[in-house]
Amino acid sequence: MTASAESARLRDHQPFVLFWFVRLASTIGYHMAAVAIGWKVYEITGSALDLGLIGLIQFVPAVALTLLIGHVADRYDRRLIIRLSQAAYALASLALFWSFWSGAVTRDILFAVVFVIGCARAFELPTTSALVPATVPAALIPRATAGWASANQAAVISGPALGGLIYAFSPTLVAALCVVSFAAAIVLVSLMRMERSAPKREPATLASVLAGFDYIRKRERLLGVISLDLFVILLGGATALLPIYASDILHAGPLGLGILRSAPAIGALTVVTILSHTPIERHVGLAMFGAVAMFGLSTVVFAVSTWLPLSVFALAILGASDAISVVIRFSLVQIETPDAMRGRVSAINYMFVGTSNTLGEFESGLLASWFGAVASVLIGGVGSLLVAGIWMMLFPSLRRIDRYELPPDQAKR
Repeated sequence: MTASAESARLRDHQPFVLFWFVRLASTIGYHMAAVAIGWKVYEITGSALDLGLIGLIQFVPAVALTLLIGHVADRYDRRLIIRLSQAAYALASLALFWSFWSGAVTRDILFAVVFVIGCARAFELPTTSALVPATVPAALIPRATAGWASANQAAVISGPALGGLIYAFSPTLVAALCVVSFAAAIVLVSLMRMERSAPKREPATLASVLAGFDYIRKRERLLGVISLDLFVILLGGATALLPIYASDILHAGPLGLGILRSAPAIGALTVVTILSHTPIERHVGLAMFGAVAMFGLSTVVFAVSTWLPLSVFALAILGASDAISVVIRFSLVQIETPDAMRGRVSAINYMFVGTSNTLGEFESGLLASWFGAVASVLIGGVGSLLVAGIWMMLFPSLRRIDRYELPPDQAKR
């Protein structure tokens, strides 16, 4: 086998392999905690609005800290930031463990744990996004994106399922396993040895902090990609209402909730596994918009389903279509952004995209408290379809993208 063929295998790049397992361990812990917290909040309060507040609580620190996060990620070793984020996750899980073990769990304690997790996640996700391209040669970024997403989706499958199953026997054990998962992530990221030097610490000026916004504003494709995801996920945040569907509509219990939360990841994992070996190479823009349309349609089907197998199938299709869109969008953002800017651009991307998940959960919970869960999810699905059509007209350059194109300076690396 030639050296070039050898280097094309993701598993030959040790930093990427270790980072893959970091993402797996961290995401398993996060989603196990999400199942435990979501079910317990609904068990205590019976309120759809409180389920939505879980998303809003995580949204606030992500927005408030965006400028700080991006600048920190471009000035300091990104591995250190990730370690500190995992440590905060572990401390929050210890608090969750204590509250379950002592029987002192309350709505306010759970919300406090969610806030700490939200702050840690606000630092972790943009930083991990900025670090992924540094673990492989530039030409492998699309495949690395899909491979990294496969770790995320594998964890989203196993984390909620394990969380739901174990919660039925012992909520305390769920919290303890979360601590173990985050501790494992800390060890793994500490073992990463990067070939590239740490980022230069440029002076912290207002211009440098705001540079990410200026960079995105001047590039239509980046602006279109980021804003598309913002509105689609904002409207399609059905996952916040899964405890209601599992309890009141499908009558499936905690285990059913775990299965429902895992279903999108099953579809997504199937897709990203394929894309990590055979990436989309032609008609990239049309594939992205087609995936967004399928996301909206599958959301509509889930909204009206009262049969658990159909609901699981709809969520799996939702996850598969979202994975295609995510891989394309993430690849475009990382390829078109130089490494020195990736922290700031990734932080802004997270503010508009990542936080749209949590804000979308609040929007879904609010609509559900007004109109009911089914109407809330249905509105989101139809809205996603409308956004896909509108963005195709507003950003024609996105629709016309045929192939991934590496900038000349990156293609040589």
